[in-house]
Amino acid sequence: MAQPCIRILATGGTIAGTSGSATGKAYRAGQIGIEALLEEARGLDLGMACEGRQIAAIGSQDIGWAEWDALHRECSAALADETVAGVVITHGTDTAEETAFLLDRTLPAAKPIVLTGSMRPADALGSDGMRNLATALRVAADPGGAGRGVLVAMGDQVFAARDVRKAATQGPEAFRGFPRGSIAAVSPSSLEWFGPPARTGEAAHFAWPQSLPRVEVIHAVAAMDRTMVDAALAAGAAGIVLAGLGQGNAPRAVLEALGEAAARGVVVVRASRTDQGLVDRNVEVDDDAFGFVAARALNPARSRILLQLLLASGTTGPARIQAAFD
Repeated sequence: MAQPCIRILATGGTIAGTSGSATGKAYRAGQIGIEALLEEARGLDLGMACEGRQIAAIGSQDIGWAEWDALHRECSAALADETVAGVVITHGTDTAEETAFLLDRTLPAAKPIVLTGSMRPADALGSDGMRNLATALRVAADPGGAGRGVLVAMGDQVFAARDVRKAATQGPEAFRGFPRGSIAAVSPSSLEWFGPPARTGEAAHFAWPQSLPRVEVIHAVAAMDRTMVDAALAAGAAGIVLAGLGQGNAPRAVLEALGEAAARGVVVVRASRTDQGLVDRNVEVDDDAFGFVAARALNPARSRILLQLLLASGTTGPARIQAAFD
């Protein structure tokens, strides 16, 4: 029986980073190319064939439309290629949740697509990169990984793109999920799903856009005024996501400025700067009166991606956008 073939798409990140010191803190992301990653992956004897393509060699803080467009194109090609069983994307951890969610919303759930990375560079003592790559390859090669949407494999756990977030600045177990935690436990030699796939046969939620509209995220703090709101509007924002206090709250002057923006047709989504939790409608903030959208379970980063896709698809009006967040 032929081994499944997994296509690895490399974008750089800490998993491809080097520091020149096993115990040093400073390092440079994206220094190791796809050929070196492939050589090491093939030496792991995981029972699968691997092929690779270099998309970028950057830290994920610098990822943007060009890299996303290339990743979407390559993932679409892999989904259409009968010889490819699944895809692994090596990625920096800082924005992995945004790339995962963007691809999750714009690709069908036909084959496993798995993002992975590392919290320590390749030459650091205790580097987690190769273990994470091995676990991601195992997930991508497993038929049970299909029908789950885009996944993130980090720290021996598998998360769905809708749930995952980076919750710590360092350490190999830096990723968490909300409202669901991990949906599988994985090691280089085993994989245990915690439930059946929920998206079998599901098409992409959105067509891939030609570009993403400008949506700004404003971080709420005590005693702030409306300056940041006015700056976002002056920059031409079509939408604003509030990373709000508690359940998405902000000082009265900020809420009033956002209400004025909403009245002008700018979509305003209230999310929370807290680590996790639901943002419900009309709790402390009168969303109906202001014309706001409540982010529900999505954090500010994923709220921005969803709002960009909605606006790019022509979806307008707080009620229709609220339905998408619900």
